[in-house]
Amino acid sequence: MARKGYKLNNRPGQRFVGNLGDPQGFELLLQRWLEWLGVQNYSDKSALNYDVYTRYFMRWCDERGITQPREVTRPVLERYQRYLYHYRKELTGEPLSFRGQRARLAALRQFFKWLAKQNYVLYNPAADIELPRVEKRLPRHVLTITEVEKIMVLPDLADSLGVRDRAMLEVLYSTGIRRMEVVNLQLYDVDKERGTLMVRLGKGKKDRMVPIGDRALAWVEKYLVEVRPQLMTNPHEAQLFLTNLGEPFTPARLTQIVRRYVLRANIGKTGSCHLFRHTMATLMLENGCDIRYIQAILGHVELSTTQVYTQVGIRKLKEIHTLTHPARLERATRQDAATDAPRDEITADDLLAALDVESDEEADDLFTDAD
Repeated sequence: MARKGYKLNNRPGQRFVGNLGDPQGFELLLQRWLEWLGVQNYSDKSALNYDVYTRYFMRWCDERGITQPREVTRPVLERYQRYLYHYRKELTGEPLSFRGQRARLAALRQFFKWLAKQNYVLYNPAADIELPRVEKRLPRHVLTITEVEKIMVLPDLADSLGVRDRAMLEVLYSTGIRRMEVVNLQLYDVDKERGTLMVRLGKGKKDRMVPIGDRALAWVEKYLVEVRPQLMTNPHEAQLFLTNLGEPFTPARLTQIVRRYVLRANIGKTGSCHLFRHTMATLMLENGCDIRYIQAILGHVELSTTQVYTQVGIRKLKEIHTLTHPARLERATRQDAATDAPRDEITADDLLAALDVESDEEADDLFTDAD
């Protein structure tokens, strides 16, 4: 059976493709693959993305009379790749980005790799498909310190939800954690004494401990003392941030709230949760923080194809965060510690390009949130 989180064929508007009674048909084999992904402990997000991208190809094949994976050959996949290149979106007329084309083809490579291993097909026709090269881009929008502070003062602190929103914004800005990581924060993940935040099962199902500034901690404490007891409907609810209904946030709801404040600030820039992740990394870089420390805080195990992550102690991370993050209660004076990490070949452009890839992935995932 599939895992509790991701349910097969349970997305709104989804329709089956092909003959459900065909044991060698696309639909049945796709469901078996998704089930296998669950057994192998792939994340719900990965399973859903694979499901969506594979179904694009299945519908394309169905329109051309191809109903079984074993009918797919290398020329068929190359034809599909050309189709993706020439495809234009119905609403805007824009082409698919190369990153979007790559994601659809990468899903097929994984699907056919599994089919070949399970002997559903004689060989993997996607094994040698060359994926489009993806350009390295710098972030489209990064906030200045002034712009950040302009956003921070927007929540109505006379209202309990305004205090909650300010606390969430401060956490995003101070820690640079991902949208889903904010949603999944638990009460016991905040360590006020050590000034740290525990991110559990972040991207890649990895735990990490990150520094959080005193200012953000102060707002979280205010929220916990003054607001959360009012929102809480279930005394056993462990989620840190709650909606006005006393329920945990969905990623889409958090995105809506943050985007609303960014638009209200009227700074000529757009974005949501990931905008603060970009901003934190960029401002700390500008303040002299070594890239290695920012990698550790962001949870970037790998940049480009070269693994450069080195284990960094949380005390050191906390010190560097205090020295280089602009949102601090007191101005630190020691600047040498921020730059004394061993140098590697990863550049600031590499780091920011990796953040931009994450931003695109987050935007693509918005459709997965039904709330």
